[in-house]
Amino acid sequence: MTYIETLGQAAKQASQELINLSTAEKNSLLRLIAKRLVSETAFIIAENAKDITNAKENGISDIMIDRLFLSAERIEGIAEGVRQVADLQDPIGQVVRGYTNLDGLNIVQKRVPIGVVAMIFESRPNVSVDAFSLAFKTNNAIILRGGRDALNSNKALVAVVRQALSDGGLNPNIVQLVEDTSHEIAEELMQATDYVDLLIPRGGARLIQTVKEKSKVPVIETGVGNCHIYVDEAADLDMALKIVINAKTSRPSVCNAAESLVVHEKIAELFLPKLEAAIAEVHPVEFRADEAALAIFKKAKLAKEEDFATEFLDYILSVKVVSSADEAIKWINRYTTHHSEAIITQDITKAQRFQDLVDAAAVYVNASTRFTDGFVFGLGAEIGISTQKMHARGPMGLEALTSTKYYINGDGQIR
Repeated sequence: MTYIETLGQAAKQASQELINLSTAEKNSLLRLIAKRLVSETAFIIAENAKDITNAKENGISDIMIDRLFLSAERIEGIAEGVRQVADLQDPIGQVVRGYTNLDGLNIVQKRVPIGVVAMIFESRPNVSVDAFSLAFKTNNAIILRGGRDALNSNKALVAVVRQALSDGGLNPNIVQLVEDTSHEIAEELMQATDYVDLLIPRGGARLIQTVKEKSKVPVIETGVGNCHIYVDEAADLDMALKIVINAKTSRPSVCNAAESLVVHEKIAELFLPKLEAAIAEVHPVEFRADEAALAIFKKAKLAKEEDFATEFLDYILSVKVVSSADEAIKWINRYTTHHSEAIITQDITKAQRFQDLVDAAAVYVNASTRFTDGFVFGLGAEIGISTQKMHARGPMGLEALTSTKYYINGDGQIR
């Protein structure tokens, strides 16, 4: 039996044991896990420090190291996410609809667990706990495969969770970590149709594309964020400055950070110099601009075609000047990764048109794209942000990790 088959078989068994776990039992265990994460802060930080040291030795950028870094404050944030999941309404067993058909059959459609969920993700170790908490609340077992750069952190976090599960009288194989981070093992996980019911990749474009191409397990696509902000001619420019600076600089290494700026030509000569000066006071940003914007900036580079389609995850911003809101919509739909897009305008009609026509999971009016987050949306922790159009779209909370089953009761009917 291979390594992945061993994990898969254990996960399948654990998922069966989870089926009848009550909401009260799940919530009690989640609160215990949150408490344990905080009490084990020193251990987790010590293991995380190994990953940080390795990252620095391997020349990983400061921005990407920020994705890896765990502090006491961030561990408390992870624990708070677990507590929020405990406080959320349990979707398992919820009746989606119920009716009696013409044959007299009583038909009820209920939410049920998916079974075994696998997740392949990069860099951010908090994902391991976020994903577990959502899977557990929905009675699913989960297999986690994080990146090599966060291996020590993920091992520590999962060890704390597994010990809490054991102390609570549950099978610790409800959550398992793939500790072999080779590509071959990852591909074996993608093929594990006998054990895994759903696979969620969370990371960069290359990871997601690889999973889409090689997985035989059903996949929900998440994460790549070439997020645009369009500053309209009817924008409040002070508001626009605040929003663009926040969306670009507050945490550039995350998928909801702004990567592309689109500006109406009527306000470009006024807005872009203000932006260039104001954003420099927060953090230097490299502008990669089209010819119209390049002529306005004091310091910028002429953008290449691929710059408008790139998720930089860095202090870099592509800039395009357009002649109308409709041109902005067409431009954004051309380069969008269907994650999060925003318009800054005081024109309600334009705002509504933008929200209707832009093809993204989250479309904002007069707000930063940085809000696209399960925690912020009130979903508790999120397992990812779906950029496709299947049953889950946008931040994926509890309902995204459920399926449905029809319960049919009769009194002797035949067909």
